[in-house]
Amino acid sequence: MSEFDTLSDGNPVHLVELGRAPGPVLRVLTLGATVHDLEVAGADGERHHVVLGHASSADYLASGTYLGGTIGRYANRIRAGHLPLPDGSEHRLGTHDRGHHLHGGPDGFDTRLWTIEEQDDDSVTLSLTSPDGDQGFPGEVGARVTFRVDSGGVSIDLEAVTDATTVVNLTQHAYFNLGGRGSGTIDDHLLQVPASSYTPIDDEGIPHDAHASVDGTPFDLRTPVRIGDVVRLDHPQLLDARGIDHNLVIDASEGDDELRTHAVLTSPATGIRLEIRADQPGLQVYTGNNLDGTLPSVDGGRYRQGDGIALEPQLFPDSPHHPEWPSALLQPGERYRARHVWSLSTVTPEA
Repeated sequence: MSEFDTLSDGNPVHLVELGRAPGPVLRVLTLGATVHDLEVAGADGERHHVVLGHASSADYLASGTYLGGTIGRYANRIRAGHLPLPDGSEHRLGTHDRGHHLHGGPDGFDTRLWTIEEQDDDSVTLSLTSPDGDQGFPGEVGARVTFRVDSGGVSIDLEAVTDATTVVNLTQHAYFNLGGRGSGTIDDHLLQVPASSYTPIDDEGIPHDAHASVDGTPFDLRTPVRIGDVVRLDHPQLLDARGIDHNLVIDASEGDDELRTHAVLTSPATGIRLEIRADQPGLQVYTGNNLDGTLPSVDGGRYRQGDGIALEPQLFPDSPHHPEWPSALLQPGERYRARHVWSLSTVTPEA
């Protein structure tokens, strides 16, 4: 562990490095339990930094793009910040995205200093206490995230408990570019998502009443597609979002393994292949639509549209208004758990 920098209030932000070359090396910040860097070997014989990051804590706090953050209490959107609970109570949540609640509110978990509970060479567990009424949510919530690195990749275990009925939906918001730092956009990356349905949204990112078939739409990613070819299609859902910013409903898998493949992302240039497996029903795919050249990169450049892609396993957006969907409800005495695995391998790169 080393000191990354210091916040304006004088509190230090620490950086934890996990793993070692020639395997993956993950660097995590205590600010936001943020994935700051992921360094992996490509089939081209070079090591590449394959997630987007900022150079300072001030940049992370100012960016508003959730780069690498651990997201909570509720990943994705809740319409109008209105949280109804089964007991008949209603709560008003913080709003900052076109009048809606997004990713935990104006001051979500990605902006907080987390505490290191346990650490060794290959893993770290960080914790955070979210008080009753935080961003409008009821109940005090204790959240924990464990990052673990081995020769095959990274695993992320998310947990939460509460002392009152509330909702919890946590995820990791890393932006991947498997071409490596400074390599340009992810247009040439190949993306595959085993989802036969997706969640159509209105022009403010809020889901319509039902999922829809991906057949005949840009959201049919069941076979690998070049991302640049998809995001530029003339489709109203893409035009409103300026690309993909949608929930895909992951298909059920055979067998007893609770972890299902959510996405496979490949860079033809470096030959790096990322498979994301998780135990969540949905995957939010976000193609970096709002990266507009104003945000500084970790090495002094600027992030532009399409420079990275976020692949976020989670519950469905706005689920408190859709009781027919998997529930985000968490009761006292229960424990929320979610698991993501980033499996890294290589394929022969294109010449």
